[in-house]
Amino acid sequence: MLRLYNTMTHQVEEIVPLHPGTVGMYTCGPTVYRYVHIGNLRSYLMADWIRRALVHHGFQVRQIKNITDVGHMRQDMLDRGEDKMIAAALAEGKTPSQIAAFYTEAFHQDEIALNILPANVYPKATDHVPQMITMIKRLLERGYAYEVNGNVYFDVRSFPTYGRLSTNRLAELQGGERAEADPLKRSQADFALWKAAEPGRMVKWPSPWGDGFPGWHIECSAMSTYYLGPQIDLHTGGVDNIFPHHEDEIAQSEAATGQPFVRYWVHGQHLLADGLKMAKSTGNSYTLSDLIERGFDPMAFRYLCLTVHYRTRLNFTFASLRAAQHAYDRLRRLAWHWAHHSDEAGDREVKEAWRQQFWNAVDDDLGLPQAISILWEMARSGLPPRDKWSLLSEWDTLLGLRLADTVAAELPRSEDVSRLLEERSVARRTGRYATSDRLREELQAQGVLVSDTRNGPRLEPIAILPRVDRLAGAVSSANAVASLLDEPDLVEFSVQILANGHLADLQRCIASVLANAGHHSIEIVVVDNGTTDGSAEWLQETSAANPRIRLLRADHNLGEAEGRNLGLRQSRGKIVLQLDTAVELTGDVFTPIAAALSDPKVGLVGRWGLRSHDLRHFEEHPGPEVDAVEGYFCAFPRRILKETDFYDPHYRFYRNLDINFSFEVKWKGYATRILELPVVLHEHRGWTALSNEEREKQSKRNFRRFLNKWGHDFDLLIEPIPEDLRPHHHPPSTVQE
Repeated sequence: MLRLYNTMTHQVEEIVPLHPGTVGMYTCGPTVYRYVHIGNLRSYLMADWIRRALVHHGFQVRQIKNITDVGHMRQDMLDRGEDKMIAAALAEGKTPSQIAAFYTEAFHQDEIALNILPANVYPKATDHVPQMITMIKRLLERGYAYEVNGNVYFDVRSFPTYGRLSTNRLAELQGGERAEADPLKRSQADFALWKAAEPGRMVKWPSPWGDGFPGWHIECSAMSTYYLGPQIDLHTGGVDNIFPHHEDEIAQSEAATGQPFVRYWVHGQHLLADGLKMAKSTGNSYTLSDLIERGFDPMAFRYLCLTVHYRTRLNFTFASLRAAQHAYDRLRRLAWHWAHHSDEAGDREVKEAWRQQFWNAVDDDLGLPQAISILWEMARSGLPPRDKWSLLSEWDTLLGLRLADTVAAELPRSEDVSRLLEERSVARRTGRYATSDRLREELQAQGVLVSDTRNGPRLEPIAILPRVDRLAGAVSSANAVASLLDEPDLVEFSVQILANGHLADLQRCIASVLANAGHHSIEIVVVDNGTTDGSAEWLQETSAANPRIRLLRADHNLGEAEGRNLGLRQSRGKIVLQLDTAVELTGDVFTPIAAALSDPKVGLVGRWGLRSHDLRHFEEHPGPEVDAVEGYFCAFPRRILKETDFYDPHYRFYRNLDINFSFEVKWKGYATRILELPVVLHEHRGWTALSNEEREKQSKRNFRRFLNKWGHDFDLLIEPIPEDLRPHHHPPSTVQE
């Protein structure tokens, strides 16, 4: 019988439902104002495998997966453009319900692509506001909630066991209160059940407390009890839901019904991307579409998630996804050959032993990595091929890898195919290998792949061939390529460009470099930083046609610093000129740069600069002497990297990376100067594409990193403030774009 780790009891327990033979299962679904990312999808895959395991044991599972379409972002945040996708949709005249419907459909398509079984019901929050209001009224009547100015809050002090799921103690939560956070609350640990609508809010409902909208937590309580009753067998979600969401669900549900809410709480661990939390501004918040655009089969991601236990963090990389794709492709081809083999069945007891090993692993807290290991051991065993397929097809009812679809592919059978196979066999016997190769290509055109083995030709339908690896040759880090820093200079200038998308900007930038290079010997080193907007294809074609353009490809967004480092490690110019794709050259910049850097005291030049008096606030300055050269356009002798080293890879976001590098140059005793050059800076989409919240968050993070290293090196400044006025702490200040 299936046993799972219950977050409430901290024990692995056998799943015994309240009603024999039937399991009521609630899964926290998506908030549909943007595409779900692969971390969300990992949680939904966990729930899918739990459901499939329960069905294997004969249970009828009624799964409810909510759709949060209320939109909890406050109107003033939308007015400021805090969520650009929503703001843009509203600007196009779309209603909030249309926006929610669009992203709801996108979510359903992702589930279909990943072969996640559809829930029995996908209740929308907007369709269940009456049930929420009823539950809130019940909580007020029973003394668990209070109303202030049209807002209703749950009083956590009225619920003595609050915190038992998350092990957060109420006293500790209250100890962290800040009066300015929400003066309407009796305690800052209290949470909102109903919020009064602020002026201009588009999505709101009438209620006994005035127009407003429900709190996030009350939605799941109202909908789960409406569809599954006051007691639920199984509730799933990600670990980030434990507190406060699931903790608050327990409090309000049990306070309203007077009954225990959930028997088994199951939570999946985080998915990280390159060891970091996924974030749009970091460039590592991937959707399923991002994986598909890079040529991966959605089932490769499903397979990857099978290889890491649901209670263990999964560190997603494209290298690991590529390995999962290869393993999945191999399994598909094995499945096809096993299913189409004409051998007899083998020993029943041996086959049954393999079956029990697999399901025992699954039943032990959903031990899917162990189950996958058993699968491959079985594949290498001496079990007859037909028995192998029999087991695999049964196991795939749990794994959900759509192997039956692979097996359904048929070899083309026609007179032409038979004739070509015979002619090729004769050609190989008589040593006419060129003819044999030509006939192989003709067979492939007919839909038949021929592989020569020691046992003769092996035939496979083209339909089961692996996808083309669009990331072949791409790297996952700058260190994956050799550093040419110690190699002699080959050209006068290496012009380095980091492509982060925005194809038109990239094309304009490169065209302006080629048009203004004049008599100078240059190479354009372009790093395709995991783009998916057509830039990669254009760069591939353009670099193949122009020998002055060298293309380096990353399999994902490496971040600003690491992306630049990838280009630096392969540059062979005496001078490195780094350009943002927002920059357009309108004349000869190379001659004045070369002249300025001929002075051995000058280490870094550029078009735009910054100065500071206190290392906390930087302002634009025309130069010529500056404290920092802005990274949109900067040039330096390649040899200087032997003293400063490459960029600090911790700067995934571009802000303050240039200041940090400038200070590295100044620390070595070099001057940083601004030149009057014929260039134009167009819209910088690395900034404008982000919301205010994302800009502030990433800028502060990088600025703190800069301060930690340079915050007391006032001697590096051109005009530092007097010593007695210098700050002795590191306030979270940022630089304006």
